[in-house]
Amino acid sequence: MEGRHCFAHLTIEENLLAGAYTRSDKGEIAANLDKVYTYFPRLKTRRTSQAAYTSGGEQQMCAIGRALMSNPNMVLLDEPSMGLAPQIVEEVFEIVKDLNAKEGVSFLLAEQNTMVALRYADFGYIVENGRIVMEGAAKDLASNEDVKEFYLGLAGEGRKSFRDIKHYRRRKRWLS
Repeated sequence: MEGRHCFAHLTIEENLLAGAYTRSDKGEIAANLDKVYTYFPRLKTRRTSQAAYTSGGEQQMCAIGRALMSNPNMVLLDEPSMGLAPQIVEEVFEIVKDLNAKEGVSFLLAEQNTMVALRYADFGYIVENGRIVMEGAAKDLASNEDVKEFYLGLAGEGRKSFRDIKHYRRRKRWLS
């Protein structure tokens, strides 16, 4: 499900269990539920609350937890920081990083918050108008002057497109 949509009329726990609908081993399902509650203790305290009446951060945690209930190798997160308070964004990203390191779950992250995304990612792609214009280790992208200028707003002349920056720099080298 796109974004952090939860089944509004279901409780948090019912939403989580919906993620395990393809699984039949009740012991594994219970173990996964415990694991989700370990990573997201706030969900355990809110497990009987209707999802519609939880915060945006709790709904995001529920959506990630629901995905984890299927025991995936990879999870796609589309704009996980959208609409969340900065503290909750950091909490969610820390948990995702931890899940990657400890559980071996890969996360494919589509995120416009470049600073946060590159701080937590291992590898990144810069996409402009549907095309990959740059890729590399996240730490290299975060320190790249073009990325800083375009995506982090560190340019003195206002915002430009990545293509304009690359064209300008190529032309500058050609003229010198």
